[in-house]
Amino acid sequence: MKQRRGAFTPPKMSDLQVPLRPKRKKIWVDYFVNFRWIIVIFVVLPISFTLYFLTYLGDIRSEMKSFKQRQKEHDENVKKVVKRLKQRNPSKDGLVCTARKPWIAVGMRNVDYKRARHFEVDLSAFRNILEIDKERMIARVEPLVNMGQISRATVPLNVSLAVVAELDDLTVGGLINGYGIEGSSHIYGLFSDTVVAYEIVLADGRVVRATKDNEYSDLFYAIPWSQGTLGFLVSAEIKLIPIKEYMRLTYKPVVGNLKEIAQGYIDSFAPRDGDQDNPEKVPDFVETMIYNPTDAVCMTGRYASKEEAKKKGNVINNVGWWFKPWFYQYAQTALKRGEFVEYIPTREYYHRHTRCLYWEGKLILPFADQFWFRFLLGWLMPPKVSLLKATQGEAIRNYYHEMHVIQDMLIPLYKVADALEWVHQEMEVYPIWLCPHRLYRLPVKTMVYPEPGFELHRRQGDTQYSQMYTDVGIYYAPGPVLRGEVFDGSEAVRRMESWLIQNHGFQPQYAVSELDEKKFWRMFDAGLYEHSRRKYGAVGTFMSVYYKCKKGRKTEKEVQDAEQAHLETAYAEVDEPVD
Repeated sequence: MKQRRGAFTPPKMSDLQVPLRPKRKKIWVDYFVNFRWIIVIFVVLPISFTLYFLTYLGDIRSEMKSFKQRQKEHDENVKKVVKRLKQRNPSKDGLVCTARKPWIAVGMRNVDYKRARHFEVDLSAFRNILEIDKERMIARVEPLVNMGQISRATVPLNVSLAVVAELDDLTVGGLINGYGIEGSSHIYGLFSDTVVAYEIVLADGRVVRATKDNEYSDLFYAIPWSQGTLGFLVSAEIKLIPIKEYMRLTYKPVVGNLKEIAQGYIDSFAPRDGDQDNPEKVPDFVETMIYNPTDAVCMTGRYASKEEAKKKGNVINNVGWWFKPWFYQYAQTALKRGEFVEYIPTREYYHRHTRCLYWEGKLILPFADQFWFRFLLGWLMPPKVSLLKATQGEAIRNYYHEMHVIQDMLIPLYKVADALEWVHQEMEVYPIWLCPHRLYRLPVKTMVYPEPGFELHRRQGDTQYSQMYTDVGIYYAPGPVLRGEVFDGSEAVRRMESWLIQNHGFQPQYAVSELDEKKFWRMFDAGLYEHSRRKYGAVGTFMSVYYKCKKGRKTEKEVQDAEQAHLETAYAEVDEPVD
């Protein structure tokens, strides 16, 4: 592996070969997708900007209320949820779900389960920050609070959530019930690992507070990854950490084959002597972007004070300005410039990928990264993902499922090189995003869990209490699609899921999945989840997590038959111990 500090030199060719594929005949959808930017510019962007602005005004109004007033409104809204649940007739009404429209979800998976008969409960009022307690270092928030809102409230106080997902629109509820990661996850774990307590409305209308050491501890550990199928999350208490005003960011280019890039990425945050808990050796933030099979840039960040950032000779980069280069393209300049360091305002660093949606913006608006567009219209970016979904029909959605990849592979860190080679050969998607996270050994076995006996190996990045995993983020059109070749997206995802199962990896449930039920529960562990479903009355009230994530339209009969199969044995098994 060669790490460059000086001028650019041509990289060596990758040792990997990709399969040859025949050319694909274009159809009408291809042309529609190529000119979709017209709808995005004249419809999606203006409406997105308006919605962002109205949401911002709503957040300001909420912040002007006293914490006491917010808590009073919260209690009243919880009572409305309880009342609505008690109005349901199990023999006549469908399964319970939120009243949120399917296209509003940020995730890419199909949410056709709402097309079957269902009983809606409105949670749209739960979007307030209830309390920021600097003494306990806890933020108590409602589930529809998003990352932009919470960082705007906390960063000026020099505190922050321990894990702040990069995109502004991602909500607390989605990150808890689903999956959330950030460049600090190699220290704090996934977003759900930073939660101290959940306030849950159960199927029977009871409101409970679940923590890791109270009577609802099993529910506490079962909530993450459950997709809201155990009860309604109405608030969460989340860990805060002290921060500083700036992020001192180091950009380090890495050139070599994918194995060498993988090792450079591991070395950027995991000391080879195993001293993973030493803050002197481990940076506060980590991410790596791989631009092609031979070029990558590793970025490591440490919090820095305003005084340090403004010292003579230091460079401050306000990446949040609308006219600035997109972050992933700016980071790529390290391949020519060599290693360099600069200071970025902390909140702007947190949301560095928002304007361009990582690099998806390049596909949505091919010219939006050009200076003239950034300067004239960059302030309208980004388009809301929900509106992009709302303005695509069935044919466009199916096209993206087949010709486009938005997936995250969560795998043990020591297998990252194998994963990169697999992605190159099977999908050939670049850039690739790498972000590490701890997977903790917990008192109970949850849906996602580390490899048995990982602590005996003490591989790079591991500790006695956690195994280091990494997210391999695959977001873009595959190489074959860009070259006009045949590509079977569904089959590629099936092979990816099989690879993950074989390598003790996990697939976040926001993504399109091809798993059948048997393979789904081979990837995830069902023990604690099913125990909690039965114990807390979710069976027969909330759809199971598999059927909620399953691709394609769910018929009411299919869902009810699956629920009935669980109901027939539910009460006999409630008191059985969980493995």
